[in-house]
Amino acid sequence: MTGLRYVYAICRPFSTPLQSQLTGVAGAPPKQLPHGDLVAIVSNVPEEDFSEEALRAHLEDLDWLSATARAHQSVIDALTVVTSPLPLRLATVFRDDSGVRMMMQEREEQFLQTLDRLEGRVEWGVKVYVENAGADAEEEQPEDSDKPLSGRDYLRRRRKQRTAHEDRWVHAEEFSRRLHGTLSEYAEDHRVHAPQNAALSGVSGANVLNAAYLVPRSESEAFVELVDRTKDDAPGIRVELTGPWAAYSFSGEPVGVPEGEGE
Repeated sequence: MTGLRYVYAICRPFSTPLQSQLTGVAGAPPKQLPHGDLVAIVSNVPEEDFSEEALRAHLEDLDWLSATARAHQSVIDALTVVTSPLPLRLATVFRDDSGVRMMMQEREEQFLQTLDRLEGRVEWGVKVYVENAGADAEEEQPEDSDKPLSGRDYLRRRRKQRTAHEDRWVHAEEFSRRLHGTLSEYAEDHRVHAPQNAALSGVSGANVLNAAYLVPRSESEAFVELVDRTKDDAPGIRVELTGPWAAYSFSGEPVGVPEGEGE
């Protein structure tokens, strides 16, 4: 079986060993591939699954993509414990070690500058949702619910429901602006991503804010406490905090599945 080199991340050299039982994509253990002042974290993967043609076919296989993404992320998470990695996009593959080293040599200056900026820092994600309030549909129900509504009463109720929904959305937007302003002042950098589509994410509520914040690892506890303090001040609004992650949003690297990377 011919093997290819799957690259998870670029790092500065580090001495702390990764977990001995850690496995990555296709069940292979990751290893360090040094080149100058850089280290690539790589593992061997089968060509029949990771060639350019095979990857195009796998794009239609959501189970395969999900399993690959989980394995990729497990390696990135393990690296984040021991260093500040620069994560590469999912399914970054090269023919052999020489191809990986050539890539590091060609992009050495860019990688070193980015690693300097990310050193000792992690990414925290903050999402704000307007809760799906069933109260809109039930609001102002008359005591005798069996009594049919007149056209005028029906229209009045619909206007009240629309007004309540609009008020809730305006409140959530104002809350999100204040929260983002506070967190942006605390963090070293931030990125605001497009709101998540509820139909695709499967998460309840409408996503108002979807942001990432670059925070020194030493300041993470205070950042978490800052977010937590806001939750009690937001009735009808849900604040979700995720992390700490490797600094994907600040790496300058694209996210997604490439077409024939390094082939």
